[in-house]
Amino acid sequence: MAFPLYEEDKHVAAYLQYRVTPHELINKIMDFMGAKTQNKLNLAVDVGCGNGSGSVLLAPFFKQVVGTDISANQLELAQANNDCQNVSYRQSPAEELPFESGQVDLVTAMTAAHWFDRPRFLKEAERVLKPNGCLALLSYTMDMELEYGHATGALNAICKEFYAALLPFKNPCLGSSSSQIYLDMFESCTYPDKEWNGCHKIYRTATVNRYIGMVETFTSYQKLKKQDAAEAERLSEDIRNKLLAVMQVSSPDTELTMVVKYFYMLARKP
Repeated sequence: MAFPLYEEDKHVAAYLQYRVTPHELINKIMDFMGAKTQNKLNLAVDVGCGNGSGSVLLAPFFKQVVGTDISANQLELAQANNDCQNVSYRQSPAEELPFESGQVDLVTAMTAAHWFDRPRFLKEAERVLKPNGCLALLSYTMDMELEYGHATGALNAICKEFYAALLPFKNPCLGSSSSQIYLDMFESCTYPDKEWNGCHKIYRTATVNRYIGMVETFTSYQKLKKQDAAEAERLSEDIRNKLLAVMQVSSPDTELTMVVKYFYMLARKP
């Protein structure tokens, strides 16, 4: 990766606990690759793998999966939670992958490519991919929605209030739209066989506390927390109380539906 993030122990652990793993999109990737045979493909590389929660999803389809990341703390946690014999991890930047040219069947980055030096990463991905190898990049917008019967509309107004409060702390390298970053990469890709999906909704049962915990893993929230921990805590508590009030419940462990809006690009090297 172009620069290290998610290094602090508590942030690393929270990322593992709260982030949503998009197992539905793994099937989209494999369908695009045409891997509907009994024979596993050889090698997948999950770049910017973090805690490895995405890397292990690839294990059933490949003989070997290697997750790479620049963060030693993330990789330590990934290895500690790894129970797949064909998944391993290596520390390296996204722009300098430790693989020979033409060796890799799949290069993927799950909620990570926006942090890379993107022109260098795309060039490096092309180098390591085999002919007919695939590049799969996916992420999600930071505006999850909540569903809870009659309260759905009011809940999402409160969610927007939460995101607006964090907007001044957004990393400037992300620009105004994370999906636009990926669309730009898609459009710059010269492979003739490619696919873009700008919104694939993933639904997860969650609690109010889990939703709050997920937003607290955002780099914008972490920046606010470093600047003013008391204000960050106050913001979370205020949003939590407002959500509970419109739901007309008292427990933050009350379940609702969280909707995460993913987008992705898939491209096959000629």
